[in-house]
Amino acid sequence: MFSGRFSGLRVFGHLSAIILPLLISNAVRAQVQCAERIPFNPVSRPNTIEWSKFPEFKLPFTIIFGGPRVDTLGQPLKRGFTAFSSFKPTEALSEEQRAIEWHGIAYGLKQPWETLESPWGNDTAAYHREWDKYLNTLANGRKNPKGLWLVPGRLLMVDIERVHETDDRILQLKSNTLTPEIYRRLADAEFIAQYKKDMVTLYAETIRYIRRKADLTNVKVSTYSDVPIRNTWFNIIGNTWQDWTTNAGRVSFLVKDPVTNKVGGAFYQQLDFLSPSAYYYYDYPSPLAGDYLAYMLFQIEANRAWSDKPVIPFVWMRYHECCGSGGKYIQPHMAEATAVFPFFAGAKGLWLWDGVAGPQDAPYGIYEHFIHGLYRLSRFADMFEGTYELISDKPARDHMEQQTPIWRGVLKNNQLLVAAQNPYAGENQKTEVTVAYKNQKFILSLTGREVYLCKFDLSVLGVENPAPFTDLRVYPNPAHTSATLEFTTPTGRRADLQLINLNGQTVKSLPIQTSAGLNRFTLQLHELPKGVYLIRISDGNVEAQKKLLKN
Repeated sequence: MFSGRFSGLRVFGHLSAIILPLLISNAVRAQVQCAERIPFNPVSRPNTIEWSKFPEFKLPFTIIFGGPRVDTLGQPLKRGFTAFSSFKPTEALSEEQRAIEWHGIAYGLKQPWETLESPWGNDTAAYHREWDKYLNTLANGRKNPKGLWLVPGRLLMVDIERVHETDDRILQLKSNTLTPEIYRRLADAEFIAQYKKDMVTLYAETIRYIRRKADLTNVKVSTYSDVPIRNTWFNIIGNTWQDWTTNAGRVSFLVKDPVTNKVGGAFYQQLDFLSPSAYYYYDYPSPLAGDYLAYMLFQIEANRAWSDKPVIPFVWMRYHECCGSGGKYIQPHMAEATAVFPFFAGAKGLWLWDGVAGPQDAPYGIYEHFIHGLYRLSRFADMFEGTYELISDKPARDHMEQQTPIWRGVLKNNQLLVAAQNPYAGENQKTEVTVAYKNQKFILSLTGREVYLCKFDLSVLGVENPAPFTDLRVYPNPAHTSATLEFTTPTGRRADLQLINLNGQTVKSLPIQTSAGLNRFTLQLHELPKGVYLIRISDGNVEAQKKLLKN
């Protein structure tokens, strides 16, 4: 785990003349491999993506191509993508190469769910008939021996989007005469609680019905953007990172268990993975444009803090329609960073969505920049296979607040792969970024908004003896039944390990014997109630502590 805030090295006077070159030299000595850029000119002809500009490559992630189908012979599948979400029913694709987007599942019947976003007074049987029609068409009439529709794909994304997310909007239904009288008579708090309960039931019924009627044995199911933390651009820095990751009030009621007040419940249980949306809003030179990278990473990091389900965010090569830039393609450096950084935050894939078609005469060069990012990442595909550790200096939320350059790392076998970018930089501005891991550090130099991607061998860096416990790490966090503690000590020593609740009470205490070097202990949590705890380790002179969330 990294300690401190690294937005550049702060040294003064003659010390800077000594330390700064040393840290830059460390980077040069440790650098093993960089993903060099392929020189290319983005396509200038409309309705064309020139896939042949890039060598064929693979990545160990689920990456869905929902962009314009102007390829031939499945070129995206030869360059990083694993499936299409736009295809003809007769197209010669295996089921592994198909990802299905089911749009409009709550539309077309003029029911209260569609017209008012209300869970009351809907003809559920009518929805069932419509869903059966869709499944019949999707399966081309094919059923398995048990009479279940055969879904021709490996991923199924259901787009519902018919819900009031805030209490104020929910209360507007109370004055609507189309809302049943039995609910309008309730007190405000009871009305809100009843709405949330019944809407969760309705959302859950959507996926439950599909599971009852279709063979989903080999199909993973999710819904668009129904995730624990779903928010707008502006309110991210309004709450601390600790609040975002521990305050259940930030969690969408759709995926919150009303009994435990934690992530869970009838609808959440139906989801195999989570798909937050990470569309961008502001183009340069807007002062908010540089927030795009922290915004995307926040969607991944915040939802991973609440859930252990895989996260596969939706990304788009155009700006959202909301804020004056709608329909325009994003900047090239944004497209490339979008293809690289999510996996450093723990994403297990990307769903590239095209949505409404852009201008007919607009070239598709922006997709080539995205492909270029995937290709550069593929040079280090092995770093994301097997056992590896994600490294960061601070949460994306804090980068957005402080408008600092962002770097993320992947550590495997003492090799550190680093991705870095300063999305706030001018075109040719030079930025120095300090990368630190435990007691090792080095400086990277960035130009403009380049996407930096290089691997370093930490074994060649000089290592100072670490102070006891200063690199204490706890994982998984949040945890369920157990958590693992890792730390380094220069010599063996006896220490005390304590688990403390939010009331300051020690709920678990045990002596431990450490050894020189890396130490690892497993802490059993079965008997403890859910909540936030403080893990403290001390040898009488030095202590370290970390927060742990049990959920």
